[in-house]
Amino acid sequence: MADETSTEDTPGTATAGGRADKNSAVYNVPIEITAVLGTAVMPISQILKLGRGAVVELDRAVGEAIDVMANKELIAQGEVVVVDDRLAVNMTDVIRAKLEKL
Repeated sequence: MADETSTEDTPGTATAGGRADKNSAVYNVPIEITAVLGTAVMPISQILKLGRGAVVELDRAVGEAIDVMANKELIAQGEVVVVDDRLAVNMTDVIRAKLEKL
């Protein structure tokens, strides 16, 4: 029986005219995505005193957008949401100029 799976919309496959997609070489390159809730700066002496139950105050307010980074470059901002008992990010502002550089 012949395989009926279509590759027409699959990145990196030939198009109807037989030409390969010009971006196909980069579709499988791994990109590290990081959601930054906030940051904090503290002296090493204070870090060494941290233990279980310690609270580190971040530079973001509750409800403030978080940063979404791709390979340490800011590409979007969003809000933290819960999906099926897992944390996720709802993108609220995508920075197109940064995406084009990747």
